[in-house]
Amino acid sequence: MSSRGRIVVAMSGGVDSATAAALLHEQGWQVVGVTLRLYDASGTAASLGGRCCGPRDIEDARAVAARLGFAHYVLDESEAFRRAVIDDFVAEHRAGRTPNPCVRCNERLKFGPLLRLARAVGAEALATGHYARLDRAGGSVRLRRALDAHKDQAYFLFGVAPELLAMVQFPLGDLHKAEVRATAQRLGLPNWDKPDSQQICFIPDGDHRAFVEAQGGGGRPGAIVDERGEVLAAHAGTHHFTVGQRKGLPAGRAPRFVLRVDAGSGNVHTGPRADLRRHGLRVADVRWLDHPGSDCLRAHVQIRHHCAARLATLTPAPRDLGTHVDVQFDSPVEAVAPGQAAVFFDGDRVLGGGWIA
Repeated sequence: MSSRGRIVVAMSGGVDSATAAALLHEQGWQVVGVTLRLYDASGTAASLGGRCCGPRDIEDARAVAARLGFAHYVLDESEAFRRAVIDDFVAEHRAGRTPNPCVRCNERLKFGPLLRLARAVGAEALATGHYARLDRAGGSVRLRRALDAHKDQAYFLFGVAPELLAMVQFPLGDLHKAEVRATAQRLGLPNWDKPDSQQICFIPDGDHRAFVEAQGGGGRPGAIVDERGEVLAAHAGTHHFTVGQRKGLPAGRAPRFVLRVDAGSGNVHTGPRADLRRHGLRVADVRWLDHPGSDCLRAHVQIRHHCAARLATLTPAPRDLGTHVDVQFDSPVEAVAPGQAAVFFDGDRVLGGGWIA
């Protein structure tokens, strides 16, 4: 088998990144496996199954590398991860917003140290197990959705700078999850049947409220109020609520939903589902991967991971007024949550995105 060059593969310990590494190894690449130690959840009940940031994850990645016969290294980026992702997560909840730590991790942390290592070891590229595709036609790099719509992760990657994406490969972009599992089993990978992680990696038990409180980021206590401002109940902190939430609200004749969280007063404003609908929103801190070059454009906008992108008109701010974009949807959308990522698509191509203000 002739070598196609050296490539660094980010290995989380899960089946997706393991299969990405195995496929590249099978294709003749000289693979160097790397696991980022971002947060140590060892000792928690949720980490015992090896799904979230525990020692088992590193051991699983190392076992795959040993099975296939390539080198494996561990980079400790836990302090950088705390500063870039965890502190942001806590601060956003304290401010009454709804953060997305996976987007922040890709944007601020993950690809930087991995690409630095790739350059240091003379690798031609970095590969990850993300479900996304890169189009290099015409000499530029365009980020596209994965073939498997149910696993697509392009939404989480809009914040990665184009110059970094130019050195990246996504081997799973043209595969469905079932094919990935079958490939891992065919290649004898020891973690081929490992369950997928369903939680934020640094909160393996899924209780983000308790985590935020433990980090000193609990929001202000206050009142749950109705659409007229009348008090329905007291609450223990605004970090318990996000826009669109129904659970945890006082029972009434009709279902109520969180419409707005006011971190300053501690009030959580609620109302009927119809009041969740919005025709427009503002996206701040916008960065473009593939700017269409017009002052006003039509695109599909996705406002959270598990929702369909909706057609809208985008109006970028004048250059002297910052990097925000005003979005006007053709039909109303529900549960626009400040702090979440809003990502712009032209078909399956990622144009850019930012943060709902």
